Amino acid sequence: MYNTDDEITHIAEGMRDSTLPKDEWTHAAHIAMAVWLLDRHGHAAAEIMPGLIRTYNVSVGGQNTDSEGYHHTITLASLRSIAAHMGKGSIAQRTNALLSQGFDRPDWLFQHYSKDRLFSVEARRGWVEPDLAPLPKG
Repeated sequence: MYNTDDEITHIAEGMRDSTLPKDEWTHAAHIAMAVWLLDRHGHAAAEIMPGLIRTYNVSVGGQNTDSEGYHHTITLASLRSIAAHMGKGSIAQRTNALLSQGFDRPDWLFQHYSKDRLFSVEARRGWVEPDLAPLPKG
């Protein structure tokens, strides 16, 4: 959980500038980054986030391949779902509310996608629709 918006700004700016230590790029940090980006750019976050993640992954020694690194469907599905559930308040308050609503679990997308579909190369490279339940509209 985050105490201040400054904590999230640290994550967002560090990720954007490729200065965030790799061990700080946690699942919760992904959610915080999404809230920060949606707060500043609205639905354009879906155009911005992919490049940020790909660049950051490489900057910390990772790769963006068919089996690791950037995952397009997870990124877009997360942004869409977060936008649909994002309430009011500070960035920290909205992030914490999302984390307490189940977004704290990395497996929350399995309500919408089967593992085979979500972890397919097709889903990693591009957008695939959910096969279990529709995503919320945001």
